[in-house]
Amino acid sequence: MKNFDINEDPHRRFNPLLNEWVLVSPHRAKRPWQGQNETIATEALPKYDPTCYLCPGNVRANGMNNPKYESSFVFENDFAAMKQDEIIFEEDIKHTFFKAKPEQGISRVVCFSPRHDLTLPEMEIDGIENIIKTWQKEYTDLGSIKYINHVQIFENKGSVMGCSNPHPHGQIWAQSSLPTQVEKTQNSLKAYFDKNNRTLLEDYLQAELKSGERIVIENDHFVALVPFWAIWPYETMILSKRAFGKITDFTAEEATAFAKILKQLTTKYDNLFNTSFPYSSGIHQAPTDGLEHPEWHFHMHFYPPLLRSATVKKFMVGYEMLGESQRDITPEKSAEILRQQSEVHYKSI
Repeated sequence: MKNFDINEDPHRRFNPLLNEWVLVSPHRAKRPWQGQNETIATEALPKYDPTCYLCPGNVRANGMNNPKYESSFVFENDFAAMKQDEIIFEEDIKHTFFKAKPEQGISRVVCFSPRHDLTLPEMEIDGIENIIKTWQKEYTDLGSIKYINHVQIFENKGSVMGCSNPHPHGQIWAQSSLPTQVEKTQNSLKAYFDKNNRTLLEDYLQAELKSGERIVIENDHFVALVPFWAIWPYETMILSKRAFGKITDFTAEEATAFAKILKQLTTKYDNLFNTSFPYSSGIHQAPTDGLEHPEWHFHMHFYPPLLRSATVKKFMVGYEMLGESQRDITPEKSAEILRQQSEVHYKSI
């Protein structure tokens, strides 16, 4: 028998947002790697690409021309995951195992900049603030549509994350139902708020600030940290210090502070392996169902796949698919490594 060492011994950590567990196996980070190595994109991108369907003035896949936009630009996804059509549907309650229902929704693309070669960490703060204003407008406009109950703002960055175009852009999917991950979060947040009359993430953030182990960046209004229950090697979450539910609740100072922490965090990511760091990121905020949601606390997730280098990523296979999520490096170590990264982008040095 020996004393438990959280930095060396396998253990499980609880995620109160999803009511799930994650297996942490810190000793596995020492094993040699003989698996797949990703290809690094080393070619410098041009400021404008005449073949890119997202660049200003270019023709998209559906034959429509983009305007010669000068900041952010939003359009309906030409290959939308959801449709706005109203479908006549009567649920057949006789079937136990074959349940299905139509899903009505809208999918949009948000081009962050007219520059083909800029990603978030390379943009100026005012450019990122403009993206935030665009997100706010889309959340308001889409959320005001009667049948839209959830607006998901997200970005897939890098070909490793399935991004088919390097032009800086994100997406917004608005739909009539709460997606599974959001519904799980909603249930956890509401149960905690109903019991404590405070948001779960408000109390969690205070505990994290007191500990300090997993904090990566902090400013007057936001904190970027590696969650105690993080799954991906360098997963982070940005939380607002003030408890509010949605992006449209920002003050002017909070909008600027959010832009700054987005730039700082993504710069640290790029500096980690001197590469344009791939990730999926997304904002979690209150549903747009017309109800009050005091349990919601604005936060943004970053899920990057890279593990050991720019070419070695974490795979979610085998045990992760059949058992539960598992990670090989502790969140505390990940936070320490990210904290140490410069906030000056490696391309600028």
